[in-house]
Amino acid sequence: MVDHKDAYASVFLSLTDVDLPVDFTNDYTKYSDFKPLAKGGKAVLQTCMDNALGRIVVHKSLHTHIQDDVRERRRFMREAKISAQLQHPNTLPVYEIGRDPEGNLYFTMKQIAGLNLYQIIDRLKWGFSGAQEDFNLDRLLEILLQACYALANAHAHGVIHRDLKPENILVGQYGEVSLVDWGVAKVWGMPNEDRTLEQRERAESITATGQRPGTPLYMSPEQIIGNYYVDNRTDVWAIGVMLYELLCLEVPFKGRTVHQTFDQIIHEKPALPSHVQRDYVKRVVPSELESIAMRAMSKKPADRQSGISEVIEQLRSFRNNKLLIS
Repeated sequence: MVDHKDAYASVFLSLTDVDLPVDFTNDYTKYSDFKPLAKGGKAVLQTCMDNALGRIVVHKSLHTHIQDDVRERRRFMREAKISAQLQHPNTLPVYEIGRDPEGNLYFTMKQIAGLNLYQIIDRLKWGFSGAQEDFNLDRLLEILLQACYALANAHAHGVIHRDLKPENILVGQYGEVSLVDWGVAKVWGMPNEDRTLEQRERAESITATGQRPGTPLYMSPEQIIGNYYVDNRTDVWAIGVMLYELLCLEVPFKGRTVHQTFDQIIHEKPALPSHVQRDYVKRVVPSELESIAMRAMSKKPADRQSGISEVIEQLRSFRNNKLLIS
C-alpha cells in the first residue's frame, strides 16, 4: 500500500510546465493510421494506432503556427503532465509525451467513444429520441458526481481546474466519465506575473475558433475580477452553474455580449431553476438540488460550500434519500 501522504502529493508548477529537451527522442514510428478527430483554435486531435501495444489512442498536438509560442507550449505540457500525475478513474490517462519527427510536441491518451455533457444537454433541449430516458436527472447527477470525484482528487493534489464546463466532461458509451482539459489549471507555484495576462487571454479566447461562445458562462466572479487568490471554491462555483443547467437546461447567466454576461455574474442573482420554465423541461426541480446550486453560486467564495467534498456529500445525500428521480 502507498502511504496516504504520498498518494496525495502536491503537483508543482516546476514539474508540469517544463519543456521537453530539444533533443528528446522517442519511437514515433510505432504510430500509424492517423485519422482526424477534432480541431480547435490551439490544438489538433487525431486517433492513431499504437502498434507497440496494438491499441487506438488519441494523439494531441499544437497547431503548427503556435508550436513556438512559449506560453502555449507551457500550457500544453501542463495539461499533459497534470493529467498523467493525477491518476484517477475520472481523469483521462496520458500514455506518452514526446516530439514528432519535426520536433513538435505531442501527447497520447486514452480514447473515449461517447458524448460530452454539453452534447447531452443539447439533446435534452431539442427532445432527441430517447434522451430523457437515457439521461434522466438521476443519471445527470451521477455524471456530475463523477466529475466532482475527479476534482476532489485534483484539489487534494493542489490542482484547481479553473476551466470547468460541460464540454470538458466526457461520458463514454459504457457510462465512464472523464474530466479533461487541464491546460489552464492552477498548480502550486503559479507565478504572480501570469495572472493579469491569463485573465485577458481567457476573455479574448471566448469567441476563438473552436470555442463555444459562452465559455465564460462558468467563470466565477473572482476569476472575472482578476483576483490572484483563486482557490478551489472557484471550481465549486462552476459545478454550481452546471448543476443549475442540469436542473432547468438553461445557464444562469447569459448576456447579449461577453461584458453583459460578466456583469451579470458579478452583480446579479439568477432566477431559481424552478422558475425557469421551458417547453423542453419535463421534470420538477427538487428544492434540495436548487439550494445546492444556488449556494455554490454565491458571489463571495466564503458563502459557498467549503470545498468540492461538501458538494459531493450534499449530492450523495440527496440521491440516497431520493432513490428514483423521474
